[in-house]
Amino acid sequence: MLIFFYILLFLHCFHTRVDNTVCRMTGDSKYPLLSKDGDFTIGTLFAIHSKETLPSFEFRQKPQHLFCSSVNLRDFRMAQIMIFAIEEINRSNSLLPNVSIGYKIYDTCGSRLSSMSATMALMNGHDIAAYEMCNQQSPIHAIIGETESSATVILSRTTGPFKIPVISPSATCECLNRKQYPTFFRTIASDYHQSRALAQIVKHFGWSWVGAVNSDNDYGNNGMAIFLKAAQEEGICVEYSVKFYRTEMEKLQKVVDIIKKGTAKVIVVFLSHVEMGNLLDVLNIENIKDIQMIGVEAWITAKSLMSQNNFHVLRGSLGFAVRKIYIEGFAEYIINEFWNTAFPCSQIERNSSEHGLNCNGLQDLLEVKNFNEDISEQRYSSNVYKAVYAVAHSLHSLLNCKEQWGCENSLIVPPYKVVEALKKVDFTIKTGDRVWFDSTGAVIAQYEVVNWQQDLDGSIQFKPVGYYDASLPPDQRFVLNTENIIWAGGQLEKPSSVCSESCPPGTRKATQKGRPVCCYDCIPCAEGEISNETDSINCKQCPIEYWSNAEKNNCILKAVEFLSFTEVMGLVLVFFSLFGAGLTGLVAILFYSRKNTPIVKANNSELSFLLLFSLTLCFLCSLTFIGRPTEWSCMLRHTAFGITFVLCISCVLGKTIVVLMAFKATLPGNNVMKWFGPYQQRLSVLAFTLIQVLICVLWLTLAPPLPHKNIKYYKEKIILECSLNSIIGFWVVLGYIGLLATLCFILAFLARTLPDNFNEAKFITFSMLIFCAVWVTFIPAYISSPGKFTVAVEIFAILASSFGLLFCIFGPKCYIILCKPEKNKKQHIMRSF
Repeated sequence: MLIFFYILLFLHCFHTRVDNTVCRMTGDSKYPLLSKDGDFTIGTLFAIHSKETLPSFEFRQKPQHLFCSSVNLRDFRMAQIMIFAIEEINRSNSLLPNVSIGYKIYDTCGSRLSSMSATMALMNGHDIAAYEMCNQQSPIHAIIGETESSATVILSRTTGPFKIPVISPSATCECLNRKQYPTFFRTIASDYHQSRALAQIVKHFGWSWVGAVNSDNDYGNNGMAIFLKAAQEEGICVEYSVKFYRTEMEKLQKVVDIIKKGTAKVIVVFLSHVEMGNLLDVLNIENIKDIQMIGVEAWITAKSLMSQNNFHVLRGSLGFAVRKIYIEGFAEYIINEFWNTAFPCSQIERNSSEHGLNCNGLQDLLEVKNFNEDISEQRYSSNVYKAVYAVAHSLHSLLNCKEQWGCENSLIVPPYKVVEALKKVDFTIKTGDRVWFDSTGAVIAQYEVVNWQQDLDGSIQFKPVGYYDASLPPDQRFVLNTENIIWAGGQLEKPSSVCSESCPPGTRKATQKGRPVCCYDCIPCAEGEISNETDSINCKQCPIEYWSNAEKNNCILKAVEFLSFTEVMGLVLVFFSLFGAGLTGLVAILFYSRKNTPIVKANNSELSFLLLFSLTLCFLCSLTFIGRPTEWSCMLRHTAFGITFVLCISCVLGKTIVVLMAFKATLPGNNVMKWFGPYQQRLSVLAFTLIQVLICVLWLTLAPPLPHKNIKYYKEKIILECSLNSIIGFWVVLGYIGLLATLCFILAFLARTLPDNFNEAKFITFSMLIFCAVWVTFIPAYISSPGKFTVAVEIFAILASSFGLLFCIFGPKCYIILCKPEKNKKQHIMRSF
């Protein structure tokens, strides 16, 4: 539609140029609400009234002008600050000397139709005599307005083709970017910064579950889109995101119903002050309170919303407000203007009867109204002030103004040159604020964080509790003083707004299927894993030598397991080891005390004593397997076991051979005993033992057993054991013992038929059967036993085989010596042959 309008305008101008006729204005002119002539003119569009009454469209008569009502004080004050700034510049000797600035202020009535009409009036002018030809330059050099983003979008699209600069003091929509609107400027930051700052304030207070409401227009939709993206980046979940426009009352009711049913206690409200007023009306009707509102600059400091009914809903609200700047002289100016206009008697003596006015009793009127304080709260006034001065500085540079000679006011300044000059302005106003436009046409984002509170006198105040300044380093931009904040419902404690409560240390978050990531279950960490932070996403595996404690929030050293002397099993094994060694010692004492008796002499007393000595060592070597494994104990336990058992079996083997040789020696003409006398017996035992010693030396040299922490068998504890390091070495030691035991068993089995009184071969046979049975069953038990039970099985095998040898070989002899002494005589033994 707009393009069609441009085409008609172009064709009309082209036709008049061909006919060489002047432009003709049709219809009634739209006159500005306030105006003043000057060398250069600034146009202004403000919604000084907020309601518009449409005329009759019956087409029976010429359409009447639109009627506006309901004064919008915020925009009215903007118009006043603009006039104040222009008059201040016109009085200045340093800025635009000898050049005056005029203005035309149009009232848009908050209507897009009136806004378009006012825009056309600004661009075309209403005085045809001063604007005779269509190809003349625009009657204005810049436009300040509008105050709402959607209306500013329409304004910028309309004026853009004519290169007329538009400077808005309050349109914050990110959609108003330099790429699409190259002639647009604003003295307020875009919503890009505010929307992302909203996400930061929500994250700062730990709210992960929020609702979102926005105006269904350019301002609300663009601002909310940026917030939702920033919230997702910060890990904030939005329970619902709803919108409505100021005329959609049915949709507004649905929005309130969603808020009522929602579980989020915090709502981010991206509404203009008009939609916010509509929302508050319905919230009051539905009696919805105690909701923490997070607001934007459009409504967070709106005086029109300050009422006791609204305060029940908005109490404790937090939001970003345009930074308040006090313009020196403006309060006095506006008060004087108001007083002089409403009460002309102020210019004459109050007691005078001139003009029949009686001014008595009016002196305290403004104090009752508290008008001065009301003016200072207007945060957008400074933005209008900056916009006027930006245009003035642009003209100052274009007119080659010099303080001594003034300005060349005869120069023609087309609006597009003002656009280029505005891009370069950089000045400081009298408040100390620096004004310049960045690449997007906006100023640096600077906000106050305000909190809706109530003073002791019951008045509603916007208390500053922090700030956001994009000009500072990232870690210093956002500052909050939480101690001074009053929360929703007047509470002193911050409300909680989460979908799921925080997961304590020792648990991890598990997202609930089909729900946002902020809705989760708390799952305890598995064994060996911990989480030492609140709301951990994953549990961390403990280091290899550590294990999780009972609460799963800390890693502790794993329990180290080994067969110790202090535990019951260790004590029992120590007892039997010492008991076996002591019992063997008693047998040795008994044999020594009866060394001259026939039964001791007949059973080779020398080998018997050597066997008893080796058995004592076998019992004692089991003690090396108990206790904390060390490098020396690991090497000692296996080698001592191997050597002492070979010494023991060698003695048994020697006794077996002696029995066989002794029987052969009794045959006539057989002198075999000379080949296996005491010297040969000792030599054979030494030879068999040296072979095992050599095997053990090779094992210790090439791959000795060493302490090893076994973490594979148990996850929750460490088994401290002696690693064999060489399986071959271990099995060679056992194999050699087994070979000697098998040989001994065979020889003893062959000698079993010898005379009973002389023959101990059958006892050796029984002992070797026990020995072999023990060690054959030892192998699977050793392999399958876990941890310290492996060592216990090995000790049990040593003790069992040692007791077997002791009882089978020496038990019968001790019985005869102690219980049957009559059989321990030479005559009794000789009768056995």
